[in-house]
Amino acid sequence: MLTKIKNSYFLIPLASLLGILTGYLHYPLLIKGAHFISSLTMNFLQLIAAPLVFLSIFSTLLGIDSFKEMKTLGRKAFFYTLITTVLAAGIALVLFLYVNPAKNSLITTSTATAPALSQNSYLSFLANIVPQNIVKAFLENHVIGIAFISILLGIASAGLPKENKTSLHLFFSSCFQLLLKLTTYIVTLMPLAIWAFVTLLFHELQGNTAQFHSLFLYLGVVLGANLIQGFLVLPLLLKFKGLSPWKIFKGSSKALLLAFFSKSSNATLPVSLKCAETMGLSPKVAGVSLPLCTVINMNGCAAFILTTVLFVAQLHGVVFTMGDYGLWILLATLAAIGNAGVPMGCFFLSSTFLVGMGVPLTTLGIILPFYAFLDMVETSLNVWSDLCVTAVLDKDLKKKPLLVEG
Repeated sequence: MLTKIKNSYFLIPLASLLGILTGYLHYPLLIKGAHFISSLTMNFLQLIAAPLVFLSIFSTLLGIDSFKEMKTLGRKAFFYTLITTVLAAGIALVLFLYVNPAKNSLITTSTATAPALSQNSYLSFLANIVPQNIVKAFLENHVIGIAFISILLGIASAGLPKENKTSLHLFFSSCFQLLLKLTTYIVTLMPLAIWAFVTLLFHELQGNTAQFHSLFLYLGVVLGANLIQGFLVLPLLLKFKGLSPWKIFKGSSKALLLAFFSKSSNATLPVSLKCAETMGLSPKVAGVSLPLCTVINMNGCAAFILTTVLFVAQLHGVVFTMGDYGLWILLATLAAIGNAGVPMGCFFLSSTFLVGMGVPLTTLGIILPFYAFLDMVETSLNVWSDLCVTAVLDKDLKKKPLLVEG
């Protein structure tokens, strides 16, 4: 009976309600406890994120019988990722132009400043997709570099003799299953982690009630674009492919909830893989698609980057043509694909673009108090999109089976 209660959704909303209460009560001991639990949870998730990405992609590619299968799976995953991300950026642009949040001058009186930018430019970040050192990539948790290594090794494995490939597959798939077994602990302890995340969220929100009309219009555009993408565009894609949006959403709910509070697509990956398994998706498809989507499929990030850059730039007098708007859809899409899937990744990328345009970053200071909530919504959308793409990809490959279970 106790196990059933643990595995039910009862404890999750209860943990959320308790988190709201403790966040507002502001008891120092409870706040410290929440900090400790959230740090411990994030440390655990970050600990397994890099090896999980590597083992998931590499062991799955080792289990694919031919290079043709690898090419088909990768091409389809990238195609759906590109389509959904471009649509997310396009929806954000339409909402931005319709609402026009920057039409009224916004005078920033806040003394808050944006976080310091990374020394590397966005182009340098893209260049670093190829890591200089395999060990360093894992030590620095360079997820995109790790994904690149695993894909490269997986492609190279297609040329190995069958006996060598089988031995490698047995070893690395066993390591992957061991790591997945470890992730069941975080699922069991999820209510406690959610209590800690909610407590800190509502504790930090106190006192941040700035009343700026333009700012709230901007926030409405970002949230509106995410909601339209999540509740309209992606369900329509599922419907078009003959899948039930409600069934996929219900099966994805645990991953979406963890994504909302952890604000990290990478950290949510273990639970996303579990959800895919529960929904009956092909382990081969999910094992490649979900880790790959985690590092390149950022619908929420594309909407945030486009809206934020245009909003802040227009407040500082930058004028855009229709051609410029079209270019920003492309830039936001590419930036989102290059995002690392970690908390505040979109914020730093937006800052990088603004610095490149010579726009002051002071306005980002007043966006910052609201970014935590935006990041929660965006990460949930990203994970929802990952699972939708994986479900669609699974359906496509079942219609034209190139991936044979084995």
